[in-house]
Amino acid sequence: MTETYDNWINGAFLAPRAGKRMVTTNPYSGDVWAEVADDADAVDQAVQAARSAFNDGPWATMSGRERARLMRKLGELLTRDAEALAQIETRDNGKIIRETTAQAKSLESYLDYFAGMADKIVGQQIPSPTPNFLVYTERVPKGVIGAIIPWNSPLALLTWKLGPLLAAGCTAVIKPSDITPVTALLLAERAAEAGFPPGVINVVTGGAEVGAAISSHPGIDKITFTGGGATARHVAKAAAENLTPAVLELGGKSPQIIFSDADPEAATNGLLAGIFAASGQTCVAGSRAYIHADIAEDVISRVVGRAGELVMGDPSDVATEMGPAASDGQRDRILGMIDAARDEGATIAAGGVVDPDLGGRFVRPTVITGVDNQSSIVREEVFGPVLTVMTFTDEDEVVKLANDSDYGLAAGVWTNDIRLGHRMARKLEVGTVWINTYRNVSYMAPFGGFKQSGYGKDNGLEALDGFLQTKTVWVELEGATRDPFVIG
Repeated sequence: MTETYDNWINGAFLAPRAGKRMVTTNPYSGDVWAEVADDADAVDQAVQAARSAFNDGPWATMSGRERARLMRKLGELLTRDAEALAQIETRDNGKIIRETTAQAKSLESYLDYFAGMADKIVGQQIPSPTPNFLVYTERVPKGVIGAIIPWNSPLALLTWKLGPLLAAGCTAVIKPSDITPVTALLLAERAAEAGFPPGVINVVTGGAEVGAAISSHPGIDKITFTGGGATARHVAKAAAENLTPAVLELGGKSPQIIFSDADPEAATNGLLAGIFAASGQTCVAGSRAYIHADIAEDVISRVVGRAGELVMGDPSDVATEMGPAASDGQRDRILGMIDAARDEGATIAAGGVVDPDLGGRFVRPTVITGVDNQSSIVREEVFGPVLTVMTFTDEDEVVKLANDSDYGLAAGVWTNDIRLGHRMARKLEVGTVWINTYRNVSYMAPFGGFKQSGYGKDNGLEALDGFLQTKTVWVELEGATRDPFVIG
């Protein structure tokens, strides 16, 4: 049975005026399970609703404490419905149910953390150059935020953005991915149940035209985007026409560096989790392995063996360890890049094909050797379960190899030498370094990349700061006591 969803604007579901819709498909079964609106014209209506809520509605005068209360209530409702939301997300993008459930259950913590900041936003008094002035600053919300969300972890990444922008006092116009549009609508519905005023959270579904309409809209005060570099360039260019600032959280080609003193079993687990979790469809995928030559044969053998044992199948089954590619296009891109690597002389040590039993969108966990830092499979983001493996012999060599990338999102370092670990963290040109672990994130820890991995931060105090701006206030305390034609 196909379910139908409308846009969420000004606190209610609203059908597309032109009646235009698009379908969303279950990547495991291939069945169309939902239809959503595809209406770029609705963006203007959503922006107007968000602007009205920001300027004139109860949200405009609501205290930080009251905003925090609503955010915590929303978190409670998301936890109440976490398992149902996880099932829908798995149906939408094929991510295994264990991960979508864990993500859905984490949303309350993110909202609770930022709710704790909502009533603690303060300015400061500034020393006056003369005693007859009071000078102070206020931290005020940016305004209407356009949030463009990807398909790989749509509910979690939406909450990463909503937490700080709501705490700051902003309102939102959200565009979820056209591959995974439903859970954003369900979150907005629960926000209304929590008591959020109409217009604070708006969701417009659809394709690229909707994203372009949000990016270029003069009524948007800031863009926050997570996705690929090619789309990000269009977003940034459109936003720049209106001098609209943007946060761009983009892709990666993250290195995992295993030194000779590392625990080989722990490092193997880290490599597997870093690249095959979420079917490799994550921006922090640890897709480049650099293994010290002294232990390379052992670790590669472990990784290849374990890759062949991973359980693939129905992502809604808790026994499944890796699900399908999220779409036919994504599967074809992954396979095309593997074929190109093979044509360049690389060795496919594991995987490299569609699973012969499951077929469809299931690409086997792939390990590629016989490559170097100039190989296309090493330089380009695959966004799939593909690990390239290279070796090194000393610290300086591997630092150069790891930093020789257009990307700079994250890196993993595996060593029992604490000094070496800290030295590597200092030298690596990335936004996040994990030492003897991988893929850990938290609402408290800023997340974002360097270089082509984007700019600006999600999570932590920096994320909240990004949705605030500083207003300076001068107050003359003694009346007209100075020359009106002299400044200062």
